[in-house]
Amino acid sequence: MGKRILTINFGGIGDEIFFLPTLISLKKEFPDSEITLALEPRSKGVKDLTDKIDNLILIDVKGKNKYLEMLKLLFKARKGKYDIVVSSGGNKLISILLFLTGIKTRCGYNTGSLSQKLLTYAVPLNKNQYACKMYHDLIRPLTKHNTELPEINIDKKEKIANSVLIHPGVSKLSVQKNCIKTISPETWANVIDLLVSEGKKVMLVGGPDDKECIETILKTVRTQNFENLYGTTKNLKELAELISSAEKFLCSDSAPLHAAVALGVKTYVIFGPTDVNALIPKSENVTPIMANDNCELKPCLWARRQTTCDKLDCLKITAEQVAKTVCGKD
Repeated sequence: MGKRILTINFGGIGDEIFFLPTLISLKKEFPDSEITLALEPRSKGVKDLTDKIDNLILIDVKGKNKYLEMLKLLFKARKGKYDIVVSSGGNKLISILLFLTGIKTRCGYNTGSLSQKLLTYAVPLNKNQYACKMYHDLIRPLTKHNTELPEINIDKKEKIANSVLIHPGVSKLSVQKNCIKTISPETWANVIDLLVSEGKKVMLVGGPDDKECIETILKTVRTQNFENLYGTTKNLKELAELISSAEKFLCSDSAPLHAAVALGVKTYVIFGPTDVNALIPKSENVTPIMANDNCELKPCLWARRQTTCDKLDCLKITAEQVAKTVCGKD
């Protein structure tokens, strides 16, 4: 009989894509296993990208009833009769939660003496590495398999020659929290103009959170020789399929970046206050585009502050710099 495995990972869709290598290695180690992933409702679309998740448990940890939601998770964990539970997160209360599930094998991060007593395996939390590796450390005691990059299962589309697909937006949650992570819509418009002038077949795409950004771009851009695909992708799977068709993908530090990495598409990403080393792999397929600002605090977002600073010198990236890098002229 195969193992019943409960995995817990709260965060945005990008975090769930980072978590995929962990699930892939678990399936390799326990091929007949049934894997359940507990995650936030906003990230449930990850199930459409992989065949490694059998079931979802939706837990709204950011809602008003977060404590009731955690009780719901505890109830489902006990009822599910799981053999193994693997949970990310550096909160010291996680080890207590996992212990209360009654699941025999419990894997989590080492957050002190309590976690060492309550967890079967309390593994070191190393945030100074690519996030996929950080999550994969959780199952080091369970398997020798090592999956370094996320993989997603979609029907890849035929490549469009000389194409550059642009996804300029970031999540609405980032905007609401004043976490500015990308260049202005006006700069994005100038990038489109420059890429078109270089003979590139430019396509513009975005999700519901990007409506205001896209509208500003469309008002500002001078050329009409590009394809506006905003609104044509209805979900994350359709966006991933579109990304797979692009020769090059240009984006902000957001979830589509991680989908492109999983697809092996040549990707260029705008980076400002966030940690390049934690968010992209060391790969010839992924090129960060950054300001030469020499800020001593960079990367600061999440590590040193929860919102971006007023200066935003780290995002003083010109359209010319972006276009030259994408066209290989940098």
